[in-house]
Amino acid sequence: MIFNLEGLTVYFPYEYLYPEQYRYMLELKRALDAKGHGCLEMPTGTGKTITCLSLITSYQLQNPECGKLIYCTRTVPEMEKVLAELRNLQAYREKHVGKASQIMALGLSSRKNMCIHPKVADEGSRESVDANCRRLTASWVRDKHMAALANEEEAPENAPELCEFFEDYEKEGPNAILPPGVYTLADLRDFGRKKGWCPYFLARHMISFANVVVYNYQYLLDPKVANMVSRELERECVVVFDEAHNIDNVCIEALSVNLRQQTLDGASRNIAQLTQRIEHVKAHDEQRLREEYTRLVNGLAQQGVLDRARSDQLIANPVISEDILREAVPGNIRRAEHFIAFLRRFVEYLKQRMRGGSVEQETPIAFLAHLQQTAAIDGKTLKFCYDRITSLLKTLEVVDTEDFSAISLICDFATLVGTYEKGFALILEPYDERYPNIPDPVFQLTCLDASYAIAPVFDKFNSVFITSGTLSPINLYPQLLGFKPVCSAALDMTLTRECLCPMVITRGADQQMVSTKFDMRDDPGVIQNYGRVLIDLCSCVPDGIVAFFVSYSYMEQIISKWHETGVLQQVMRRKLVFLETQDVVETSLALDNYRRACNCGRGAVFLSVARGKIAEGIDFDRHYGRAVIMYGVPYQYTLSRILRARLEYLRETFQIKEADFLSFDAVRQAAQCVGRVIRSKADYGLMVFCDKRYNSHDKRGKLPKWITSHLHEQQLNLSTDMAVAIARQFMRDMAQPYDRAGQMGKSLLDQNSVNAMAAAAGFGPPTIGPPPPKPMGGPMGGPMGGPMGGAGPMTIG
Repeated sequence: MIFNLEGLTVYFPYEYLYPEQYRYMLELKRALDAKGHGCLEMPTGTGKTITCLSLITSYQLQNPECGKLIYCTRTVPEMEKVLAELRNLQAYREKHVGKASQIMALGLSSRKNMCIHPKVADEGSRESVDANCRRLTASWVRDKHMAALANEEEAPENAPELCEFFEDYEKEGPNAILPPGVYTLADLRDFGRKKGWCPYFLARHMISFANVVVYNYQYLLDPKVANMVSRELERECVVVFDEAHNIDNVCIEALSVNLRQQTLDGASRNIAQLTQRIEHVKAHDEQRLREEYTRLVNGLAQQGVLDRARSDQLIANPVISEDILREAVPGNIRRAEHFIAFLRRFVEYLKQRMRGGSVEQETPIAFLAHLQQTAAIDGKTLKFCYDRITSLLKTLEVVDTEDFSAISLICDFATLVGTYEKGFALILEPYDERYPNIPDPVFQLTCLDASYAIAPVFDKFNSVFITSGTLSPINLYPQLLGFKPVCSAALDMTLTRECLCPMVITRGADQQMVSTKFDMRDDPGVIQNYGRVLIDLCSCVPDGIVAFFVSYSYMEQIISKWHETGVLQQVMRRKLVFLETQDVVETSLALDNYRRACNCGRGAVFLSVARGKIAEGIDFDRHYGRAVIMYGVPYQYTLSRILRARLEYLRETFQIKEADFLSFDAVRQAAQCVGRVIRSKADYGLMVFCDKRYNSHDKRGKLPKWITSHLHEQQLNLSTDMAVAIARQFMRDMAQPYDRAGQMGKSLLDQNSVNAMAAAAGFGPPTIGPPPPKPMGGPMGGPMGGPMGGAGPMTIG
């Protein structure tokens, strides 16, 4: 379908369009025109991804000044889904516009997901793959290899091994480029094998030329990763955070660090190793340490700490210009041996603090004051610790950075506590919450303000969009993330048949109230009634049923009781039962067998946990999920000191009440769980909320509008037998043939309907043809020209 949207020709690769997709595109376009940010909630299963891609890529085609689309997902499967949709869209555009509409689109992930080197790719963990890759591609390793080849006709047996894929890629230089197209991770690996080029470094290089880049949140939100990968992105880029209902938690995790006793012991060993290496370098090649000074100054200039003129002056005459650098990097950590001595003092201070037997909580300001008083360490010195350790590890030619992860974590901790005075809390807990008699101290630097991690993204880019199917109440996200959206909308789902059936069960057939409240969750009657809900629904709901519990421990407790009382045996007479565990491999195997049971008609139940892997990234469309049961309200662990500190900060800073935030967080998790059941308007499913608290408007009102609009009065305050009667009637109604024609003009729009809407708004038919010529230079111009423009080639090493 090709249509005119307020003067923009939109290419949409499907024959029909949902009304909510049309409204979503309108909101996106108006925000792009205003060069502002947006916050959009769109119902689950209504094609949010393809809608977003169609509008923004069409906008790029018609507006050459628009920059890249940076599409952020949370998982690799989600990334692959986005790229698959984009490939369909691009094929449709080329069919109607021709080669002039060609784009470059690719996904970027870790080395572990992209490496094709036979030995490196077989390594188990991501850290091991990274370390082995650096061992083969580090500049000093390559220099030694080249020196060996220069001195001898053939490389000696002990010459450093190199990665042939990286070397072939480097030999190509600027000619190592991808042809236009849409590349998934598998496509990049296949292309790399065909050409003999490293897919990871090729993808990093091609970011400069791409029109669309799909990668993980951390590539923008984690400052350590963003500084390496996303530094070159231009301001005109459009950023989309998909499935962003938990983005505030992702931001907080990106700027939080936990230190344990094992970390400090490992850091002490790292310091001893670094001391030996420094002494060795001083004895054999002191020039390397002097060169590090130059790199340090250049790094500060790139980060904006020093301007270029002053950095050039420092490099030319570091003795005379010492006063210029003093404020940026204190003198007591500039020299390598001084920096190591400083780290030793800092680690000893942390060890001393962790010997305390009581819980402590303080602000960064109080921590720095005590640090200055006790160890004579200034807060300014801490600020550049992470950059300093990174620079030193490169100077000492450390390949296995995984071996130095402990000291790197200490430096990350130091940099954060030295940079932020507000919005953070330091909490020392001497004992594990689960085993209060066993000492297991942990020093936690926790971020309390999500806006600190995402503020650079909002500041740098013209348009940033937060979108998901569960953002209600939507007005809370601009507060939590610290931005002012030019568009903010929660869209409803237009339906001609009630294919959603949410309902609230408040009591069992014996009229006993059911809830996971702390004073009720261990009640045998509640546990038995929860089992009765599952048994009865298994008798009337075909195929797959998914049940979510509030935590792993509660699920284990319930399953144990159900086993003792015979509930599980009754369920298994009707359907097979599978469990989510904290082991990813076990859960994946269980999920695969669950789908097989549904496919063969046996039917199955999957018992899982809110906030787990199943709740966040797995769809139970069609017969894989005809009902979802949410047992209880998935509140966070309210006795957590980190959570208490954040709640206090939100109350004092944003005037958000503790109860309001806890309810908001719990209900958005519940909505995310039940949203797994429906993935299109042709799909259908039950959404069963089993807890009396969902009957109150305080909880129910925080559910997305597209759910509450179908939660009628007769579906509230139900007993188990009443809910089963509604479920039977619903399944009987949904078993009737699906009438697509009856949706036309209501929940489905064809080409004529969309054209009529455009004409009513005063816009004529769309203009179909090649895009306008690209300007020279600018965010989309560059050496490659055309729609593949971008900045010049990046030097990756």
